[in-house]
Amino acid sequence: MVTMDGTTRDIGKLDTRRIAVYLVFSFGIAWAVGLVIYLTGGLQNSPRVVPGTPITLAVVLLATGYMWAPALAHILTRVVTREGWKDTFLVPRLRQSWPYWIAAWVGPSILILLGAALFYALFPGYFDASISAVRAILREAESISGRPLPLSPWAFVIIQTVQAIVIAPVINGLFTFGEEFGWRAYLQPKLMPLGVKRAFILMGVIWGVWHWPVIAMGHNYGLEYPGAPWLGMLAMVWFTFVAGTFLGWATLRAGSVWPAVIGHGAINGIAQIGMLFVKGAPNPLLGPMPVGIIASLPWALVALWILLSQLARKRPK
Repeated sequence: MVTMDGTTRDIGKLDTRRIAVYLVFSFGIAWAVGLVIYLTGGLQNSPRVVPGTPITLAVVLLATGYMWAPALAHILTRVVTREGWKDTFLVPRLRQSWPYWIAAWVGPSILILLGAALFYALFPGYFDASISAVRAILREAESISGRPLPLSPWAFVIIQTVQAIVIAPVINGLFTFGEEFGWRAYLQPKLMPLGVKRAFILMGVIWGVWHWPVIAMGHNYGLEYPGAPWLGMLAMVWFTFVAGTFLGWATLRAGSVWPAVIGHGAINGIAQIGMLFVKGAPNPLLGPMPVGIIASLPWALVALWILLSQLARKRPK
């Protein structure tokens, strides 16, 4: 068992049977959905569900079958192993844990913006102060609507940023709950007998490998980078470790999965913000998106602080 200082470990207390069942369900369902995506055109050539819209079959399957596989695995594991429904981490505990809700809501945006700024500081040649990418988006929108838009490029950037910080965590939470109810609410507590540090590291590796089929099809990194797709798959494991440590810490400290749901939604909501300033074709393994190694360094610093501090090792009573 894990003591309050996180140092005592009893490997014999690991519920290896339920961990194995959960992983079979989680990987099996998600990778089966990934196979369907691959066989129907992959991410690049997936058929459109609604003609004239960017909604493809791959997008629908990713947001439903793939992202919800861990939650389904959680439920199925409890049913198949007759575990019952104790300690599901669904109680919000908002009165005691509201600081971690706020940290999960705002923290990812701060870290992602810092990571993008760091990338552009190191590679200024890829920074476009004229935000031509935004201007192109507005021109396309005007051509579709047939009339000028009463919106300047910088106003568009500001609106997108505010929406990503304020609204996106809630909207995206409808989908990220599917992952977090599995990873943080079920698997993470099962790994805690290893100790917080080992559990967080193992969680990051498992979560990253779970993404591999869609990374191999070009998700997050595309396929036009040196070492594709293998280096992208490894880079994803790095990001899921550093970001997962933050989400795991929020869950552990709050005693609830909801901060992780919000935090994951915040990541997905603002992850693309750095691309509004890009010109040329930077190596996606480096940035400016947070899944790049350089852009993820702020996350790494936070993860290091969490793993070295006592804060991650205590759960509110």
